Amino acid sequence: MICAVLKRGIYKIALLIFLLSTGTGCLSAQDTVTVSPSRTRNIRLNPLKATMLAATIPGMGQIYSRKYWKVPFVYAGFGALAYAVSFNSSSYNTFIKAYQDFTDLNPETQSYLKVIKIDPKIYDPILFPKSYSKSIASDIRDQLLNRVDYYKRYRDLSYIGIGAWYLLTILDANVDASLFDYDVSENINLSLAPFQFPLYNYAVAGVGLSLKINF
Repeated sequence: MICAVLKRGIYKIALLIFLLSTGTGCLSAQDTVTVSPSRTRNIRLNPLKATMLAATIPGMGQIYSRKYWKVPFVYAGFGALAYAVSFNSSSYNTFIKAYQDFTDLNPETQSYLKVIKIDPKIYDPILFPKSYSKSIASDIRDQLLNRVDYYKRYRDLSYIGIGAWYLLTILDANVDASLFDYDVSENINLSLAPFQFPLYNYAVAGVGLSLKINF
């Protein structure tokens, strides 16, 4: 019984020495570290100028606002939308021509044969009037018309997308210029201070660090 008490007392003393040597030994008083802004912004940007530059030449507003990394994204967006316009316009022209050639009565207009990948004997009433199927011919006509409407719709949406992206790049340049010299605070304090917390089932107290950030 006595040996157990002595062992517990020795353990408490050893634990106290360990905590004091590792915790309070390096923090005899409160330490304060001041984090200052990385640089003072003395440059003032004109949001109106940024807007006009972005409206005149896409990407110039971002360059004026010192957001150089955004310029590739500006032109990547325009490039992707321009490709969408080109692809949908080309496909629309192909299918509108195929539809017109399929529905006319001229046997010399056969552009639809390039887009319809089945045997024309079963659907072409002009070239093969004796073997074609009316139901299949009707289905082919409806499919061609659906393709025409599909590519026309997405061609128009691609044009709208270019206009929307253009306005978005202008707005982005204006916002960047407006917030260029905006800062939350000119002085941010980071404080390190020792604190004690009770250890469960022990008489001594633990030592730790508290971190405080003041804006």
